[in-house]
Amino acid sequence: MPRPMKGMAKPKNAKKTISRLIAYIGKYKLLLILVFFAVLISAGAQVAGDYLLKPAINGLVELAGKFKNAGSLSALDFAPFVRIILLMVVIYSFGALATWVNSRIMLHISSRTLYKIRTDLFSELETLPLRYFDSHTHGELMSLFTNDIDTLRDMMSQTIPQLFSSVISVASIFVMMLILSPLLTAVVIALMFLSIMLAGVIGKKSAAAFRDQQKAIAAVNGYVEEMVSGQKVIKVFNHEGKAVENFNRINDELCRAGTRANTFANILFPIMGNLSHMQYAVVAIIGALRVIGGHLDLGTIAAFLQYTRSFSRPITMMSQQFNGILNALAGAERIFAVIDEEGELDEGNVKLVNASETVPAASSDGKKRLVQSFAYTGEWAWRVPKSLVLKKSPDSDGEEELQSFADDENYRLTKLNGDVVFENVSFGYVPEKEVLHGINLHARPGEKIALVGSTGSGKTTITNLLTRFYDIGEGAGSITYDGIPLKDIAKDDLRKSLGMVLQDTHLFTGTIRDNIKYGNLEASEAQVLAAAKLANADSFIRHLEKGYDTVITGDGGNLSQGQRQLLAIARAAVADPPVLILDEATSSIDTRTEALIEKGMDRLMEGRTVFVIAHRLSTVRNASEIIVLEKGNIIERGTHDELLAKKGRYYQLYTGGIELD
Repeated sequence: MPRPMKGMAKPKNAKKTISRLIAYIGKYKLLLILVFFAVLISAGAQVAGDYLLKPAINGLVELAGKFKNAGSLSALDFAPFVRIILLMVVIYSFGALATWVNSRIMLHISSRTLYKIRTDLFSELETLPLRYFDSHTHGELMSLFTNDIDTLRDMMSQTIPQLFSSVISVASIFVMMLILSPLLTAVVIALMFLSIMLAGVIGKKSAAAFRDQQKAIAAVNGYVEEMVSGQKVIKVFNHEGKAVENFNRINDELCRAGTRANTFANILFPIMGNLSHMQYAVVAIIGALRVIGGHLDLGTIAAFLQYTRSFSRPITMMSQQFNGILNALAGAERIFAVIDEEGELDEGNVKLVNASETVPAASSDGKKRLVQSFAYTGEWAWRVPKSLVLKKSPDSDGEEELQSFADDENYRLTKLNGDVVFENVSFGYVPEKEVLHGINLHARPGEKIALVGSTGSGKTTITNLLTRFYDIGEGAGSITYDGIPLKDIAKDDLRKSLGMVLQDTHLFTGTIRDNIKYGNLEASEAQVLAAAKLANADSFIRHLEKGYDTVITGDGGNLSQGQRQLLAIARAAVADPPVLILDEATSSIDTRTEALIEKGMDRLMEGRTVFVIAHRLSTVRNASEIIVLEKGNIIERGTHDELLAKKGRYYQLYTGGIELD
């Protein structure tokens, strides 16, 4: 079972997460300064506009008194009152414009920041070792790019600007309230303290509930992804009912977690709203008594009541925004936990160069340096530090070393032959459980090594070690490639020298031509056509409506499994690697099609070291050596005829006495 993602069950360090987010947002300092001033203008406009209620109402009271004495409107001077009203309109309009500017700038900042976070997250995923993806569901990782990024977007584009505006507004309004009436301000603060205490209690419960909700969402996403990708299996075994039952169980957990989280989130706002109404009523009563007693004028109490409403609203909004921030920080912790994962380690310093195109060229200091080319033509060689001692193959006459340049004292070029040696290799995906025990094998250049055995016997593990998807530990044997310890070869360069055709074929969105060129992005049209013909894919491709320009979607859902595998073979052919790994490469191809491509496969394998994993034993009869594995041990080895003569495990498998599971 996949382990829970780091940082999902509980928050790590909220301060650290916030500082990470600030580091991303801090790249837009100038825009943030503009936002700061826009918020100040918006908050200031609200405070100033509300304050103008005092002279406006007092002016009306004065006009009402004059009208009572004069008895005629024409005798009244409305100009001061009109000026106040026009000034209020201008101030509120200016504040609305500042709010719009603030929103637009923050939308831009949040969009660019999330773009950077998504880029960093995806880039980090591309550096992680295969072990990481084996221990996490696809849905769990996808939820980082969907749900968690969405919560961050809401926080950055809406919650943070509103929170900042609320803080400025509360501070400004508080100052004005003190100026108007210290006594009424004390009443408001006392009642507000009760609201804040209540918000804190609910906020703690809300934080825990939102973490549970995030965890449940990841579980649902992972299960849905698994079920969608396995629909054929579900339907063929009539597993729909059980799938729905399991989904209901997981979905119920999400429903419970979501209900609890949103209950706390949703009750906070009405509770704070009702407390605000109570506060308004209390202040109005006390203020009225002060007006009756002659301590305050009507304009002052009217302005103060408006401030009371304005003071309560931002605090209520802040309490509501607090839940959004907690939700977003929970998602951010999950994202940063992945970004902080240790990438695939690569301490190899042996590089792959195109020897025929490696030429001396003068550098700026006047000395000559090697100019490396990574084209897929010419003679390949390893660029090996002279300090590295090469290990000779058991039956080699010595390493084949190419002419090095006299001025390059630190490196030599060793021809890439494809000579692979496993010597007493033991390995386990987890330390306490070994899956390979003392494996010894030698794949000479141009040889075809077949790996045969039951499921779980260690066949694919051997190829995982050869590609360095996993590395063996210290003291667990050694693997050499052309005499070079595998751990000393840079992973990218190692994998350039390897071609793979997997049992599970993966095609990517794009044309058929693009998918074939995936093996060599620099391949010419002629090379693409030659690779397709070699794999016997050219015929069916030309029968498609748009031929090589046919667009593949949904991992090749519009092609048969056999056609998809033919494209995978063509993709390996266009890479033209010296070492091939064929993991059940013809498992989904019928016998007739297999016979048609047999010559092409032979041409593809000619002169290359080939590792073949096969359940269909008819495909390995011409192998140079067949290695029979069982529970991580080599129990038999030899050619097809030699193993049949022994009448052992291979003989039983080949004659049907035992079937591979």
